[in-house]
Amino acid sequence: MSDNNVNANGALSNQQLLDKLKQASDGLLFMSESEYPFEVFVWQSPEKQHGSRELVLSKLNMPPDTKVEFVDLDSFFEVATTEEDWHSVEDKEIVKRYQNLVKVIKENLSDIKVARLGDIDIDVYIVGKTPLNDFAGLATKVIET
Repeated sequence: MSDNNVNANGALSNQQLLDKLKQASDGLLFMSESEYPFEVFVWQSPEKQHGSRELVLSKLNMPPDTKVEFVDLDSFFEVATTEEDWHSVEDKEIVKRYQNLVKVIKENLSDIKVARLGDIDIDVYIVGKTPLNDFAGLATKVIET
């Protein structure tokens, strides 16, 4: 009896991976000057390219002169995953959920990059390689004035 969600070498299917990311991010809002939810995505990559600026721009149909900045995953989530003495019980629970989200991302994706596109109204794509050599991750938005 075979599981349709697992390929021949036992790797998670893209759908299983998306389900894990969706479950870990469900209900979380990324805080900046506004709050936005996370959306999961998968990008098929027949050319097996790297998670580069060109990949991000091509998958999003953005012009080549779009401003793209890459930041480290831990740096991007640092404020959200750091528990503070002044946090309420509810705040500490949210921090734990963010810590779990980062763990799920790291356990299920490799070569992870966080791409920030634009200024002020910034689209954020957390992109990593799937076990099937496609790209998947989470998208959100941050507002920085």
